[in-house]
Amino acid sequence: MKNTAKQWKKSSLPSLQKRQSFSDRSKKRQAYVIAALFSSIVGTYLDLFFVGIGMYHFPMQLFPEIFTVNIAFTLLILPISIILFLYVADRMLFLPRCIMILTISTAIIFIEKAAEKLGGFIHHPDWNHTYSFFGYMLFLVIVWRVFRFFR
Repeated sequence: MKNTAKQWKKSSLPSLQKRQSFSDRSKKRQAYVIAALFSSIVGTYLDLFFVGIGMYHFPMQLFPEIFTVNIAFTLLILPISIILFLYVADRMLFLPRCIMILTISTAIIFIEKAAEKLGGFIHHPDWNHTYSFFGYMLFLVIVWRVFRFFR
């Protein structure tokens, strides 16, 4: 007969939980880096596509003679924002994470409109900001899946 010890429910002793090993933490950091790089590459190519077909352009940007997109956004702001998003999302359950994605996607509409008023972003008159809502929603879900895959 096998004898196993169980912790009392009312016991004040901490339960014996498996500690995260160095390789687990390393994998997690690697997943953050991969997801940030992925978001940067995808964001850059999407901007290149939409600028190329004339749906929007960036009047204020770094090195406009070299780049047609705002590299400060795609190489700095977007990856940092994605890491922050993943850090928070990784600590949430499914439903709150979905609500957060919807909230961020909604906020993007207002952020884009504010950026237009500040002169950092100009859309084609045919642009509808709901494109951004659905685009960012899909983008965040895909980045989340990439992150989870590499964890």
